[in-house]
Parts: sequence; C-alpha cells; structure tokens
Amino acid sequence: MAFVRRKGNWFYLVHNVRRGGKVRQLHLARLGERARITDEVVREVSKKHPFVELNWQALRAQMSAQVDLADAGSPAIQKLVSSLRALNLELADLFPPLLRISETPTVARELLVQLRLLQSTLQVKLSPFDRKRGRFSHATLRMQGR
Repeated sequence: MAFVRRKGNWFYLVHNVRRGGKVRQLHLARLGERARITDEVVREVSKKHPFVELNWQALRAQMSAQVDLADAGSPAIQKLVSSLRALNLELADLFPPLLRISETPTVARELLVQLRLLQSTLQVKLSPFDRKRGRFSHATLRMQGR
C-alpha cells in the first residue's frame, strides 16, 4: 500500500514492504514541499520500481483532498497566495523586448510557451468566477468591492 508521508517540510511517496518478517518503508519519490503526483513522478517511479503496483488515481485523489481551500489561515493557502504574489512581481518586471534581444532564441521561445501555458491555465481556473456562470458570481462581486 503506497501513501504520502510528510517528513519535516517535505512530502514523500512511500510503500510498505515486508522483508525478513519486518515491515520496511520503500521511498518511491520525493514529492517536494507540496505533495503533487505529476506525470513525471509516475514515469520515474514506474521506471525505478517496475514491480510495485500503485493506484495512481487514488493517490492523486488523496492529494487533492488534503488542501483545504476554505481555511484562509492554512499554511497551504498562505504559501499559495505568497507564491502568486511573487510570480506577479516577477512577471511585472519581465520586459518583453528582452525576449527579442535574447542571444538564444530557444530560451525566448520556451519562456513564451510557458507564459502562454500560464495564461490558458489562468483562464480555465478563473472561468467559474465569470458572472454569466452564476455559481461563483457572488465571490467575484465581493472581490471587486475590496
């Protein structure tokens, strides 16, 4: 049975195995400060431990249920808000002509791809707050009044 374990500020994907009559924890992956099971984690674990069968869908569901978005004082929310503020500041300092001046077009291209991906992700995440949808329209109105 695989599960996510927190040790200090880091999360790990571990699996219990019985060796010599004792239960040992097999560390499958280090997930970081925020437990996320990405496709890359799935590939790496499957490659390193091909004989360990894991229910990835259940593990991902377990991780998404752990973040309490209703509690504004939770460390996860505080860190998310802090990260968003820092990202906004970084993006505000980004000067588009620098992309054209860049000596390596590959770097400029990758940056543009990532910015477009961020834009589409934000559009998807913000679409439930659209006034026309109704479900979260009251949240949008409250946020505008601030």
